[in-house]
Amino acid sequence: MRIRAFQLADETAVVALWERCGLTRTWNDPRKDIARKLAVQPELFLVAEADGAVVATVMAGYEGHRGWVNYLAVAPEHRGQGLGRALMQRVEESLKDRGCPKLNVQVRTANAEALQFYRRLGYAQDEAVALGKRLIPDA
Repeated sequence: MRIRAFQLADETAVVALWERCGLTRTWNDPRKDIARKLAVQPELFLVAEADGAVVATVMAGYEGHRGWVNYLAVAPEHRGQGLGRALMQRVEESLKDRGCPKLNVQVRTANAEALQFYRRLGYAQDEAVALGKRLIPDA
């Protein structure tokens, strides 16, 4: 397994992985999300590959106050091998090196598997409510 920065040639495989992992939503165009990420801290968009195929991803960012993680995905057949943990460790190290004091992750309440994963990594539920407002519609 090799972790590296996302490359444009990875786009189709990455979108397919996100779809397999149930991360895409009709109101978010994953290709637009990729283009947006490539314009801001593209070095924090990582993929893991095995045998030349993209099998895991993570997209992170830091705006000077908090770090954020999006699109952590591991192909179902590659789960349980430490890929998600390795990607999160790389992101945490990169953000800490930038002076990031805290990393936030949003997980859908119905995603019990992801919640357990993050708890095993030391993440805990904050006493906060996540709010959102769409500024630019994708559809």
